Amino acid sequence: MPMAASFSSCSSLARSFSHRLGRATPLSCQPRSASSSCISIPNWALHSHTCTVTTTTLTDRKLCCRCSFVVDAKISQNWRRAEEQEDGADDADLIFRPNSFPPKQEQPRGMAAFRVAEVGFGTIQSGVEVGDYGEIPTLPVAAALAASRSEIGELDGGVCRLLDRPNRKNICLFYCSEFEDLAHRIAAETDSVELKSIRWGTFEDGFPNLFVPNAHGIRGQHVAFLASFSSPGVIFEQLSIIYALPRMFVSSFTLVLPFFPTGTVERMEDEGDVATAFTLARILSNIPISRGGPTSLVIFDIHALQERFYFGDNVLPCFESGIPLLKHRLHQLPDSNNISIAFPDEGAWKRFHKQLQHFPMVICTKVRDGDKRIVRLKEGDAAGRHVVIVDDLVRSGGTLIECQKVLAAHGAVKVSAYATHGVFPERTWERFISHGDGSNVGFTHFWITDSCASTVKEVMGKPPFEVLSLAGSIAAALHI
Repeated sequence: MPMAASFSSCSSLARSFSHRLGRATPLSCQPRSASSSCISIPNWALHSHTCTVTTTTLTDRKLCCRCSFVVDAKISQNWRRAEEQEDGADDADLIFRPNSFPPKQEQPRGMAAFRVAEVGFGTIQSGVEVGDYGEIPTLPVAAALAASRSEIGELDGGVCRLLDRPNRKNICLFYCSEFEDLAHRIAAETDSVELKSIRWGTFEDGFPNLFVPNAHGIRGQHVAFLASFSSPGVIFEQLSIIYALPRMFVSSFTLVLPFFPTGTVERMEDEGDVATAFTLARILSNIPISRGGPTSLVIFDIHALQERFYFGDNVLPCFESGIPLLKHRLHQLPDSNNISIAFPDEGAWKRFHKQLQHFPMVICTKVRDGDKRIVRLKEGDAAGRHVVIVDDLVRSGGTLIECQKVLAAHGAVKVSAYATHGVFPERTWERFISHGDGSNVGFTHFWITDSCASTVKEVMGKPPFEVLSLAGSIAAALHI
């Protein structure tokens, strides 16, 4: 029997769901009996990772993904569970009634503003707005958690157990100063994360002067640290904290390093080359073991998956991806049914094609012409399509620009780009900015995540850039 959600009869109130597995699918709502004005929502809608409706019990503020009317896994003050079952409802049905909706300013920080659709028994008309987190959309926690457990992102009992209050971890999250904004977004995603501060200072000789306040208070707690190795100058002070926290008698320690900065230097081509990806992996592999065992290391879209073998047995690498964020955003586009995915080279195709297999694909390749590298179309058809170029990171952006030119020459009506890590050294992002006359280098959208904090501050509000926050995905990873 499909799981159902029932609503009171003054006016049939419901939320709508954006897509099911990448296809815009209207919900057809039918009364369950002639005497009932309740509506029944099919099981696939409740468990689709793209729906954004949340319910919860307010008595014990219990997060429940099984009640998962929003796969947001966030406390909602706007619904209360009915104390009695409706006539004809099965014991497994989850019955909720709409409560009063407080003004937008009274909603918890980070919650999505929402529209309630007034519907009869037919297709739901209205959609749900996406939470902005200060204009930066993110992926709901349970959706991110589900996406990390299966390719189609459906919720299962394991996800419910991880988010259910008796089983989920309460986490003390420390963070570097560069990621203060991201840390607050993570805390806004779930009430199981408590932010902890560190006193960052320097001595007169320039070496770090660090202090962890109330170190006794984190004994026996699950502790995490949000790190940013954005430059060599900040790595040592953060490593000092990373090496100290597991030794403070904590139950477990998780290091969240969204961007692994030396990932592109992972191999030797000539004798004498130093693979600094291996060097950094060895440093992180020597983090002290906490009372709970090896450190969990969360990294998003590391450049090459084989780099997992660079890490030793003292850490447990957990490789996450920003692709679910991209898919979530693509489903919201007006032309979502006309999207094709392009890869700038075969390496990007190997890295991401399985996560994007439901989209038509275009593969580019680089060929040498003397001292130059020329981008050419290897396979796929871009004609008449909105083509989105996908890669793990972008620095100068030269390859993306060349890909855009090739795709446009082959008939693409729009070209956009996505890179999990927008590194952009020396402000190279400026070459993608729209000019005063509305012209740019030809990109409709350019999506990056907030894994590189300095870039986010520079490109916010500058078309075609749009920042997608990893906050929900990180919050989900902390529950694993």
